[in-house]
Amino acid sequence: MCSILYTYRETGSMPRSAKSEKETSQDSSHWPPTEEDSPTDKDLPDLPWGLPGWRQMAEYSTEMRQFACTLHIYSSKAYDYLRKIFPLPHPSSLTIWLSSDDANPGFSNSIFSHLQQKAEKGEQAYQYCSLLVDGLALRKQLDWDPRIQHLTGFMDLGVGVLDADEAPQASEAIVLMAVGVLGCWTAPLGYFFLNGATGHMLAQLLHQTINKLSNIGIVVLSVTSAASAHGMETAKALGVRMDVDNMRCTFQHPHSSTHQIAYFFDTCHLLQLIRNAFQCFHRIEHPCETAHWQHIVDLAALQEKRLLHTSSSCLLGSLTNRESCYLKVNYAAQLFSDGVASALQWLQLSGLSSFQNCKGTIRLVRLVSSLSDIFHVRSPYGKGLKGPLSPQNYAKISCLLTEAKSIFVTLTDATGRCVLKSKRKLGFLGFLLNAESLKWLYVNYILPESTAFCYLLTHAFSLDHLEQFLGTLKQACTGSNNPTCTMFQAAYRQLLTRDSLMPGSQKNNLVGDTSTLDASLLRSKDLTLHKAFSQFTLGGTESISVDYMYSAGLVSLYLPLSNVLIDMSLYEESITGTAGFVAEKLAALKKCEACFASLSELDHEILNCGSLLCIKKMGVLSLPSESMRQIVSTAEQVLRTYVRMEDSSLNPKQRDLYLEQKILHELSGHTPFFPNLTDHLWDGELHVVNHYTVLLREIVQCYLHIKAELAKTWGLEYCSGRHGLKRLPRRASFPSSLKTYKSIQILPVP
Repeated sequence: MCSILYTYRETGSMPRSAKSEKETSQDSSHWPPTEEDSPTDKDLPDLPWGLPGWRQMAEYSTEMRQFACTLHIYSSKAYDYLRKIFPLPHPSSLTIWLSSDDANPGFSNSIFSHLQQKAEKGEQAYQYCSLLVDGLALRKQLDWDPRIQHLTGFMDLGVGVLDADEAPQASEAIVLMAVGVLGCWTAPLGYFFLNGATGHMLAQLLHQTINKLSNIGIVVLSVTSAASAHGMETAKALGVRMDVDNMRCTFQHPHSSTHQIAYFFDTCHLLQLIRNAFQCFHRIEHPCETAHWQHIVDLAALQEKRLLHTSSSCLLGSLTNRESCYLKVNYAAQLFSDGVASALQWLQLSGLSSFQNCKGTIRLVRLVSSLSDIFHVRSPYGKGLKGPLSPQNYAKISCLLTEAKSIFVTLTDATGRCVLKSKRKLGFLGFLLNAESLKWLYVNYILPESTAFCYLLTHAFSLDHLEQFLGTLKQACTGSNNPTCTMFQAAYRQLLTRDSLMPGSQKNNLVGDTSTLDASLLRSKDLTLHKAFSQFTLGGTESISVDYMYSAGLVSLYLPLSNVLIDMSLYEESITGTAGFVAEKLAALKKCEACFASLSELDHEILNCGSLLCIKKMGVLSLPSESMRQIVSTAEQVLRTYVRMEDSSLNPKQRDLYLEQKILHELSGHTPFFPNLTDHLWDGELHVVNHYTVLLREIVQCYLHIKAELAKTWGLEYCSGRHGLKRLPRRASFPSSLKTYKSIQILPVP
């Protein structure tokens, strides 16, 4: 590569003839350079500057292409100056060189060809898109690629790898993705291997991407980046202003003076920044109320406690003739959620001393939760703040955004300093910028009757789509969090081949049909009560052993007796106990708050929120919900039928799959289970594989796994003989009433 680029990379400065924008602002007397400062052949020995008559793009050598593209990405002003001296192409023409095939670095020709075909056919879903950008850290390592007979691991912008000893090695892969705004589609546009990407470099890559999408007939409405230092620098390089009093939420299209593009910060990152600010400040004050982080800590520390009688009998109601009720924290609950706010409010009204002054905490949690709902709308059928941005819903959304701004500008920390002027301001400022961008999109694309927009789904402006794609790439890289360039490129090629991302493909979603709701929950794992709980090293819940299951008589046995001789009350108790055990096992794994709440029986007269559950218990086990009990009862009947059959030649894996299919087939004829999950289905994409079907299958699989473990532990024949299960040892007892294990209580964790 030419010496001018090596000088820049090694010393951090360009020669005087190619100074960056930052340097020229510090030394304006030397910019623009004079004729004496102009580069000479001695200064640039590696480039054929003497070639006359460059006019066609094909006439440039590989070295010149690498030089031009790299210089433009690093310093657009230096590139513009050199164009006055040397016949370099217009920056908009560089997208031709920044493209590649076969999943190499650069813009993917196959993806752009596919999108162009859709746009040329006039499909409305492909007229507009949002643009996402994010990076993945790479492990610096050089590998020999026998396919191309070159070393890989250097910087690569799509015009050829910088193969030289002094060339910088890549430290991160910048990935760009387009997401349909009018239609449900996503497309990874390409990636670039960079070394120490800056905001200016990302801004130049975004300009090239926007220009390339415009050339094929797709309009870019917005750009979304992470709420990080690079994201802030990128926004400023594009022309976005983050000043509260003079905020500018859009930037100009690189090649159109009339087209503006909105800028968004990723909502999940903003929530993490607000959480960090809340935790670091300990308390956040505004003129009327104070929000305390300690209230979140106390809520997470409740864990599992017996519900006691208090003076607020009207709230608690009468607990006589009821099962024992417990307060049980759902650690999967999002910290900033309406459920947590409702839980804090109920605890305040119930008279608990540590929650008496939590009015300000409730208001802050509910406000941030509402903002999160506005920017995570996936379905056009949502209601309220979870509904799409439309003329019917705009008044309510605009009112909340205005309220959020009026509150954020008055927030102060414990010392009285304004939060928006502190070092923890980015989370709050980011939401204010997103609010302005959302209003701008409504005014310019939804309000005019001449546009094709009836509403906007704000989840199109989230990085969930790109993070889901990067997560799939990491899995293909054998689970490595820091893959090498070779591993990343192989995984990228494998993903494109697997999903048939070729021109003419009939697949609308180029990433797959999996729900981004799960990707969002995975990305929000640091925003749950579990995170707050784990930071204080409190003891975990007691585990339930298989021995207890038998000694308490919570597992039904298939004795060779007629159904007429079976004690039906004992059978019903056994079904309830088994379903409760399955619910406890699944509750430890579920990340979704709504699915978690559907497993156990709740006392809705006392508490009706998903974050802090008031559950009915029998001993150490939660009483299962009615749907859970019906599912386990059906599974028991299928299993009873199977153990009476003759010996089968199926192996254990085939047997479990056969049983699972049989149980699910029987369940398909029942009335839909979990009625509280009906509205929850609208939170994600309308796919066949949704949280309802996943939960149903997980219950069946967990039940079969428990049965297999019980048979293995007690030496029983699990579904393998005509005589069914063997007789139990004498130590197993079977109480005939729930009274026996109602008296068993778990001590509260200190």
